[in-house]
Amino acid sequence: MARHSNFPTLYDSALQINISKLKEWGYLDPNQWMKGKMTWSRNETKTGEIEFAVSTQKGKEYLHLNYNFRDEPRDYKIQLIRKPTNLGIGEMWFFKCPNTGKLCRKLYSIGGYFLHREAFKGCFYRSQIRGKYERFLDSTYGEYFQSEQIYREIHKKHLKKSYAGKVTKKYSKLYKRLKRADSIDYRQIERLMVLRR
Repeated sequence: MARHSNFPTLYDSALQINISKLKEWGYLDPNQWMKGKMTWSRNETKTGEIEFAVSTQKGKEYLHLNYNFRDEPRDYKIQLIRKPTNLGIGEMWFFKCPNTGKLCRKLYSIGGYFLHREAFKGCFYRSQIRGKYERFLDSTYGEYFQSEQIYREIHKKHLKKSYAGKVTKKYSKLYKRLKRADSIDYRQIERLMVLRR
């Protein structure tokens, strides 16, 4: 008889719908109805695809999802809510989870429905299940291993480096992380790799 895996389900590995991406792609522009298709892939292999529609018409604000999960059709709507930002400048969009009723900016598909993370039991983020040695490596040498990602982030087309003559917090934080990565001697990393064998 096959044994059940005791490895927990990870949010990081689940299909996700991020409200920031919908905004970036123009689906949350005011007073419109727009259809689209979302595709996920891992290592150039398609892992999921859904058709969706977004309505931002007053009183009819929703995300409509239509897809198959294990050959079973799924067709449902998720309410979209607009709330004022904490700075009082404009509004932010949120999903209202049909299961928990909680507002969120990211939905996860575990078991075939896109819901708020608290709708799922026994799920974790990858960072929550890392071992002590992994956490040590990340806190000590994390910037070194993430330097390419930090470099791409710091050179993004729309990253604001300054505002009103002052360096932005995001740019300052990324710059400091890149400096820390540059300060790590590659020989330390080589020694770590040799010790790990």
